[in-house]
Amino acid sequence: MDLKSIKNKLSALQTSGQKKEKVDYAKYLWKPKQEGKYQIRIVPSKNDKTNPFKEIFVHYGFSKFPIYALTNWGEKDPIVEFTKQLRQTGDKENWKLSKKLEPKMRVFAPVIVRGEEDKGVRLWEFGKEIYMQLLGIADDEDYGDYTDINEGRDFTVDAVMGDINGRQGLKSSIRIKPKTTPLSTSKLDIEAWLEEQPDILEVQSGYKMTFDKMKETLQNFLNPEDASDDIIDEVEDEVTEEAKDDLPWKDDEKPAKSSNYEIKTPVKKSKADKFEALFEEDED
Repeated sequence: MDLKSIKNKLSALQTSGQKKEKVDYAKYLWKPKQEGKYQIRIVPSKNDKTNPFKEIFVHYGFSKFPIYALTNWGEKDPIVEFTKQLRQTGDKENWKLSKKLEPKMRVFAPVIVRGEEDKGVRLWEFGKEIYMQLLGIADDEDYGDYTDINEGRDFTVDAVMGDINGRQGLKSSIRIKPKTTPLSTSKLDIEAWLEEQPDILEVQSGYKMTFDKMKETLQNFLNPEDASDDIIDEVEDEVTEEAKDDLPWKDDEKPAKSSNYEIKTPVKKSKADKFEALFEEDED
């Protein structure tokens, strides 16, 4: 008996339907809120002394708010499993859909914002482009360890309005400061900043979806016309030998957000059975 799994299931059932306490993200997260220049310092991570960056994977487009992938907690994620199924078909359109559905990487780093030191360490969230720049700078021997508490370097974050995937939003760029500086002149501040750091997965734990709830969300996304129906259409009782040798997925050329995938099988099953079958391989 997996006591940890049972405890998590009990907790999920007990909190189901209860109103969750609203998280004040401003206490834990930082990002530019308006155009301008900001000066920050990346702080050594409390949880990983060798790496201040934490990669997190997030599902976008399935609901009003981003959904943190269950894989972040080391658990199976039905959307991730579904994208694997799509890739295994070898079909080009299925592969394209899998790329759209797979979780996107976001990166978090503990930072002190200059001028707001009294707010303590917060997590700065950014994407792949800035992440690559930060890794590249870290790999440049001319700069060294910019998180060093004695001879590290601050960064300037320049935020300007611009086009982001067809919409207007704040775009950030970074520049490393040429001079090295201590993290702080206060020993007490440094000790506090190195120990008192938020953990993004703990911050998001109250909004973590269960496997079943996320699977239901996936069903509704794939079949928006009637979210109460199952996503897999009924198949014919009889199939030809040619169909048996074909890919296990069939594209009926409907938009990606409709139920445009059906499993080819010589055995007639209910729609629910066919959707459940997508996850049977990893149930053990």
